[in-house]
Amino acid sequence: MTRIYISVGSNISPRENIPPALDDLFRHFGPLTLSRVFESEAVGFDGDNFLNFVVACDSKLSLAGTATALRQIELAHGRAPNARKFSSRTVDLDLLLFGEIQCQQPLVLPRPEIRFNAFVLWPLAELAPELVMPGDDTPLSQRWQDFDKTQQKLWPVAFHWLPSGDMQ
Repeated sequence: MTRIYISVGSNISPRENIPPALDDLFRHFGPLTLSRVFESEAVGFDGDNFLNFVVACDSKLSLAGTATALRQIELAHGRAPNARKFSSRTVDLDLLLFGEIQCQQPLVLPRPEIRFNAFVLWPLAELAPELVMPGDDTPLSQRWQDFDKTQQKLWPVAFHWLPSGDMQ
């Protein structure tokens, strides 16, 4: 089992699109631990506000298998296969950390946006404050404390998810 952290985001009907995607994450990976949910302005393009948070869980799959499962969940929940990087989306699942792995392929890990997107760093630091990313020496709580919080606006919002009835 490998501990993984996944950034979850949506700005297209997020309160309707996120819960079924979480149900699928639960089916694939088992129990999920969620950070608080934050609302933030779109970054890199003009669009509706996003809901963002981080999920921690364990994967029995390889790195490539985990990335494939996340992509399949995105597509099953309305993500356009050829969506531009900076665009609105029903569900965005980004693998941030896969255990202690550092790599460039099949994706870059640790995910670079951990260091420069408040909507990734704040919920990740909240979920795993003492965690030190592979190749780093600074706990996430310290990274968040040192982060320039004037660059991006985000705020906690109420959000509640329970696995659907067939999974409880």
